[in-house]
Amino acid sequence: MQTQVLIVGAGPTGLALAAQLTRYDIDFVIIDKHETTTPFSRAIGVHARTLELYDQIGIADELISLGWIANRVRLVEGGEIRGEISLQDIGTGMSPFPFLLIVEQGKHEKLLYDFIKAKGRDVRWQTELENFSQNENGVAANVRTRDGIETVEAQYLIGCDGAHSQVRHTLGLTFDGGTFERLFYVADVEIDWAFEHDALHVCLEKNNLTAFFPMKGDRRWRIVGTFPEGHEADESSILYEEIERQIIADTEIKLDITNVNWFSVYKVHSRHVNKFSEGRCFLAGDSAHIHTPAGAQGMNTGIQDGYNLAWKLSEVIRGNADAKILDSYNEERLPNARRLLQTTDRFFQMGASDDWFAVFVRTKIVPYVANFALNLDVVKNAVFPLASQIGINYRGSSLSSGDALKVKSGDRMPYFLVEGKSIYDLLREPRFHVLVFADGSSPIGEINADLGERADFHVFPLYPNIAELFGVSETLTVLLRPDNYIGYISAGYSIDEIRNYLSKI
Repeated sequence: MQTQVLIVGAGPTGLALAAQLTRYDIDFVIIDKHETTTPFSRAIGVHARTLELYDQIGIADELISLGWIANRVRLVEGGEIRGEISLQDIGTGMSPFPFLLIVEQGKHEKLLYDFIKAKGRDVRWQTELENFSQNENGVAANVRTRDGIETVEAQYLIGCDGAHSQVRHTLGLTFDGGTFERLFYVADVEIDWAFEHDALHVCLEKNNLTAFFPMKGDRRWRIVGTFPEGHEADESSILYEEIERQIIADTEIKLDITNVNWFSVYKVHSRHVNKFSEGRCFLAGDSAHIHTPAGAQGMNTGIQDGYNLAWKLSEVIRGNADAKILDSYNEERLPNARRLLQTTDRFFQMGASDDWFAVFVRTKIVPYVANFALNLDVVKNAVFPLASQIGINYRGSSLSSGDALKVKSGDRMPYFLVEGKSIYDLLREPRFHVLVFADGSSPIGEINADLGERADFHVFPLYPNIAELFGVSETLTVLLRPDNYIGYISAGYSIDEIRNYLSKI
């Protein structure tokens, strides 16, 4: 069998990558050793940046309908609610999806799977990678199916095969980092208790971390927590009853867990690869980086790995770019993985450390100041871009160039309204986009360009909100990559500079 791209692993990362490749009409084969998408809740947080990507392919609204929008957080200490944080307006004006969506991974995967099936593609389930080799012309992979061994020849291979990635091991890439000594647990349960099913509940404890996430459905909750340091049991030997005893002891909440749909106990690793690619083979998602569940970053990061890679692969496969552009995948995503590990590690230590000062701040100060702090614009403008991943940038990338304005080359295109509509409504096509915001010094009709099929072209007046956002007072030119990151930005307008940028890449 021959194909352009072989994707190993059909979890959220692999399925989202396959969905992106359909936009570029790239032929692919996606394999997975399981029988179908996961039936379990597993990862449940979907951030604004992921929803922005899904909006391009028309599935964001459907995913939102399957989940619950986290509008508030209640802080619990000693079994009682001590404070409440409103998340209602935390991302307003920064994204068309200014919230955290709570939706089960099983429903999430099925939506992605249904999308690629509607495009005439399918996953080859119960198919496992045996081995592969590569040379300058392509990759040859032997896969085991129910009928025996089969060879798949591809131009490129992408390993989305999780933390124990066979692709990573075969490539000989390192996976440096550490392991938290504490055991984590997650449980999808039904609870009878006094708390309303309308908020995320976080328990502020002396040396542990427990959180309850409302799930769609009557009395359904996801519980995430830790065992104390020094807990001797092996994760494989812990029964659910031990988890429930730990929950009750830590939270001091009166509750009755009436049904357990699924639970898991595991040790958390904090690791990332030394590089995201080797030759014609690439890694994405957990195969490239794993970390604590703090901030619900993991699945979203894997999905964005694939988003970054898909357009570059398509440009090379279709003959529009030299293969050197693929080097920018590692150049852009590896620094992000490093920052992510540092951020999630610090967040977890802040939430579960037994240091006396950290405990005092967490239990005696946070409940009373958190809501006030998150109502400050300066805090919102720092917290939401970090948590939602809209703040990720590639300013240091070799693909970023132009003037140093308030918004810089390498930034995600900011969200704003133009003529009453979201700017993103113009940016759904999987191609480069040139946007000129003209200051009126020359007739708008005279600013035009024929860029063929490589890019579309849009001209608008330089409205005050746009001038303020970008920090300019004269005509502004923005050239967006197909992933809606700014490749080139400049005050003024020069079609030659735009053509030079496109020629360079």
